Amino acid sequence: QVQLVESGGGLVQAGGSLRLSCAASGRTFSNYDMGWFRQAPGKEREFVAAIKWSAASTYYADSAKGRFTISRDNAKNTVYLQMNSLKPEDTAVYYCAATPKRPYLTGSRGLYDYWGQGTQVTVSS
Repeated sequence: QVQLVESGGGLVQAGGSLRLSCAASGRTFSNYDMGWFRQAPGKEREFVAAIKWSAASTYYADSAKGRFTISRDNAKNTVYLQMNSLKPEDTAVYYCAATPKRPYLTGSRGLYDYWGQGTQVTVSS
């Protein structure tokens, strides 16, 4: 089992920034690729970004490219999502998730085995 706890959400004005954190415990953090997803009211949960266990590669949804940066610190068992130039349409509950190491990064939520409880991000216009 991997336990994931997100933090760092909040209310921010459009154009602002937030950094989300996700602390992991349980099994060896470096055995997992990590992802961030989000879910807005009335919408399906969607992929935002993913990072390899080694941090050697990253993968972003088109909506996140150029504005969001995913990173991780295996010594701290933590993955981050730096979000800049936030827009009202980024408003959602943001979840981190873990998937066992694979040859490729994936944005498919069905392949992620462990999920956090989510943190709310609200961007005002």
